[in-house]
Amino acid sequence: MNVTKDGTKEGRIHYCGNGYCQRDNAEHEGYDRAPTNKRITKNNTTNADSNRYGILEQILSADNLNRAFKQVKKNKGSHRVDGMEVEHLLQYLKDNGDELRQAIWDGKYRPNPVRRVEIPKDNGKMRKLGIPTVIDRVVQQAIAQVLSPIFEPQFSETSYGFRPKRSTHDALKKCKEYANEGYTYVVDMDLEKFFDTVNQSKVVETLSRTIKDSRVISLIHKYLIAGAINKGRFEKRNRGLVQGGSVSPLCSNIMLNELDHELERRGIKFVRYADVCKV
Repeated sequence: MNVTKDGTKEGRIHYCGNGYCQRDNAEHEGYDRAPTNKRITKNNTTNADSNRYGILEQILSADNLNRAFKQVKKNKGSHRVDGMEVEHLLQYLKDNGDELRQAIWDGKYRPNPVRRVEIPKDNGKMRKLGIPTVIDRVVQQAIAQVLSPIFEPQFSETSYGFRPKRSTHDALKKCKEYANEGYTYVVDMDLEKFFDTVNQSKVVETLSRTIKDSRVISLIHKYLIAGAINKGRFEKRNRGLVQGGSVSPLCSNIMLNELDHELERRGIKFVRYADVCKV
């Protein structure tokens, strides 16, 4: 096993006949120790008796999963590490949906690693994306559909990224509104490599302040640590949010909401879109 410069571990990967990817024993050792249906704190300690408020029941409801499936089918996207295409998703869920749901109930479900791709940014650098399997996209979408309405009332009015019925055009309109009010100086703030370096334990801690269903916190934590396949090698990560799924954008807003409220507390006008902020 090799260790890359950023601290990720690499290992060979091969594929099983059922389409699920399987890592060598060296990678399994840490991967299978991920907490299951117990409460996760910032120190990864657990409390088995803290499942409350039934948010997981909402996530796994038939109506919510059906909406998630339709959204994933609508978005389509490129192929994943398990080779399953969106066109095959419906039949898979018909054949295996109950088993998938039960695995999540039991805390035994393990998300697949994402497929690592890079796309060019406007500044000439490369942006790392992670493409989840279509199954994991459905589960992540189901999670986001339930959690988003819970957190939306907490978010700032001048936060526009990854939020329903908000766009870059809305952010630009707000900037123009501030300019018309007489604000002539702007601090352009871009949080460098935010998605790649954010502290995962802090994400879990911040989520847990609002979400008291420990099963949901555990499931999200598994997505945070699922790792990636990059050029045939498995990369295990202990930090960052993978850009490409539905859970990471929501988690990023939950984390950066702390910044928004601090700016508001200080009476500072700002407009934020993801990790870019105009102050």
